[in-house]
Amino acid sequence: MSETSPDPEEVRHVARLARVGLDDDEVERFTDQFADILDYFETLDEVPEIERETDLANVMRPDEERECLSQDEALANASETEDGYFKGPNVS
Repeated sequence: MSETSPDPEEVRHVARLARVGLDDDEVERFTDQFADILDYFETLDEVPEIERETDLANVMRPDEERECLSQDEALANASETEDGYFKGPNVS
């Protein structure tokens, strides 16, 4: 098991930050699962690095100026507009 295994209080703290209510059984289960996850990361640290140059290619196309919609055409199918802009629902 990992040297930095989480303890139940750390799991409770993370649950409080995430606003998730956990009972004692769930805290125990998540503590074990977090320990397993940390073990997997330690295993990944043991994988040797491979030194090689990567062949990078630019896959982006160059920008091309072309004709676009007028403001009236762009707003033609909008359900609501205001002052020449799209209008969305109020967010409260």
